[in-house]
Amino acid sequence: MLSIHLEAQIPQHLAGLRLDQALIRLFPQYSRTQYQHWIRQGLVSLDGQKNRPKDSVQTGQRVTITANLVSKTQDKPQNIALKIIYEDENLLIVDKPSGLIVHPGAGHSDSTLVNGLLHYDPLLEKLPRAGLIHRLDKETSGLLLVARQLETYTALVNAMKLRQIHREYQCIVQGLLISGRSIEAPIGRHPRQRTQMAVMKTGKMAVTHYRIIEKFQAHTHLRVQLETGRTHQIRVHLSHIGNPILGDPLYLKQLRFPPGLCPSLKERIKHFPRQALHATKLELLHPNNGKLLTLKSPFPQDIQELLTHLKNSCST
Repeated sequence: MLSIHLEAQIPQHLAGLRLDQALIRLFPQYSRTQYQHWIRQGLVSLDGQKNRPKDSVQTGQRVTITANLVSKTQDKPQNIALKIIYEDENLLIVDKPSGLIVHPGAGHSDSTLVNGLLHYDPLLEKLPRAGLIHRLDKETSGLLLVARQLETYTALVNAMKLRQIHREYQCIVQGLLISGRSIEAPIGRHPRQRTQMAVMKTGKMAVTHYRIIEKFQAHTHLRVQLETGRTHQIRVHLSHIGNPILGDPLYLKQLRFPPGLCPSLKERIKHFPRQALHATKLELLHPNNGKLLTLKSPFPQDIQELLTHLKNSCST
């Protein structure tokens, strides 16, 4: 169990604020929700007295927090091989393979990335979602950011909300795109197909930027950047403009092949087993030392082989 002890004197410029608001400014490493929880548990005192989150603070009062971080998860540690490409005492960056589910859920109670993370670092049980800052779909491969300290988790979640964490993906889509662009279209749960998302007026606004890396006979290799982080966002947006990702089992409704496309390439595309989407780059300022972190992951073998066949496509 991790013990926390924080102590400070209320400065004049914070006088009159709610206690929970003052704590955020005194100790920004934790969230307001966390402070409210500790206050209600009686773990925060002002001049030795217990208070409510909404109570005002006054200049010169001594605030003290003595608390323990308790487990945030019931998930069990499992010895699952993880490809960790960066780590320090504050965070991890994992290169997730296709086929590995990120979180336990209905029908998948174990053998997930979270189970593997809890085995690798048991202290992650003290953090929400075992420290994961964002997620990838099961069949999407690539880089994921994981916090190892609650202070780091809070800082990274806030950085993600402020769009200060740069996430870049690459994918191969059906069709020939002329130029890069930005897609701004709200995404919500599909009204009939509940496992799918869709562009719809009642959804949450989502913004995706893409640029062309290379064009082929009937397909395009793209670099994609996320400005927001909706479920299935890249897959939904590219399908919405008529260029679904190759291999996507949900959003590529019909394969289209131009006359003369190489038969062997057709077969490879028909049988490609997952969406050809990979999280290739993460860039962020380290929340503890302020240094720029830039991590990259090349295409895994399956997408790289598909790309090679597209480059070397024959004609009939």
